[in-house]
Amino acid sequence: MLDETILEKRLVTLEKAVSDLQQRVGSKPISKNWLDKFVGSISDELAFLEALEYGRAFRQSDKPTDEYDKQP
Repeated sequence: MLDETILEKRLVTLEKAVSDLQQRVGSKPISKNWLDKFVGSISDELAFLEALEYGRAFRQSDKPTDEYDKQP
């Protein structure tokens, strides 16, 4: 089992890390526009465009065909 001194040092380190994270979160300006949270979050534009195309193809595949529309 770990020595009590080591546990205390680890606890102090964790408390400092939590405090630093809380300060970072608290210091960020809050945007009223939800989209501002996502601007710049996509690092691979090619993969994003590919995902958009997959979504478009999926939506198109769900639409009825002309033959389906002409049936009585």
